[in-house]
Amino acid sequence: MSAGTIDRVQTEHMVLERLRLEHGPEQVRLLLDPRVSATLWPGDQPPTEADVLDGLVAKINHWDRHGFGLWMLRDRDSGEMVGRGGLQYTYTAGLHDVEAGWAIVPERWGQGLATELAHTCVEVGFEQMGLLEIVAFTLPTNVASRRVMEKAGFIYERDIVHAGLPHVLYRRRREL
Repeated sequence: MSAGTIDRVQTEHMVLERLRLEHGPEQVRLLLDPRVSATLWPGDQPPTEADVLDGLVAKINHWDRHGFGLWMLRDRDSGEMVGRGGLQYTYTAGLHDVEAGWAIVPERWGQGLATELAHTCVEVGFEQMGLLEIVAFTLPTNVASRRVMEKAGFIYERDIVHAGLPHVLYRRRREL
């Protein structure tokens, strides 16, 4: 990670900026892509544009309440949106935790952006926010996301149910 505040972070390949309302059209394009929504959206029905925009408002409110949250991810060279992700409070498996999460545009899958973001989440969470641990979870079938978690030092903890679906929970503890 290079210089920045929590609101705006630069990594080797990306600029991470705090989510804002004007990111709505880009978030809709990302999260309504069926390849992305299949890994992020619980239930039988895909999300609607209204669902995505309501979620964006909730993410903005998270930033306002807690001083951190999800970022819009942009290619450092072109400025093109490549995804969204970051840290947020979550309640899952009966626990309140801070979760690292990510969604990358399918055209950029396999380029290491999710792993770069996961490492940045760990660095920001531990070094700037003073967290002692961070969780990440996904559907058991999302092998790519599980691999990202493992590359970023997260350890499989257990199977859980989240949003009514089976998930796998990973955790990374700060080394003291």
